[in-house]
Amino acid sequence: MDITLRKGIKEDLPQVLALIKELADYENALDQVKVTLSQLEKDGFVGNPYYYLLVAELDNQIIGVCFYFIRYSTWKGKVLFLEDFVVKEEFRRKGIGGMLFDETIRISKKENMDGLHWQVLDWNTPALNFYKKYNATISSNWLNGRLNKEQIKNIKDLT
Repeated sequence: MDITLRKGIKEDLPQVLALIKELADYENALDQVKVTLSQLEKDGFVGNPYYYLLVAELDNQIIGVCFYFIRYSTWKGKVLFLEDFVVKEEFRRKGIGGMLFDETIRISKKENMDGLHWQVLDWNTPALNFYKKYNATISSNWLNGRLNKEQIKNIKDLT
């Protein structure tokens, strides 16, 4: 297979959104995908981007994507955060995920990041095994906290 890795562009977003939904379906959370094409375009390609993406392409078809952004750790410094990383189901276990992850590591090195962080579901054995190949540290100590848009909207008396 002649796979091309490249920086994602605005025109990729319809195929990228399809991959986002494929990942959400795999994680039994398809109903939670609320992002739209226009939001992806505005947030990633207008002004200062909130995210960056890499795509893996075969015959003009996007078969893998990696979303990342830069966050700041008060303990560690600047960290590349790998938000989502997915390969189309029919192309999994062919080395494409490794190509995307390796490129993410290269970006971290090139940008002199102080770390590369991501989250993985505790039941996602294939992903856990993938990261173990890199000798990654998978923490069970940290719990995720979040407020969704509706919860934030409903908090009163913040003046």
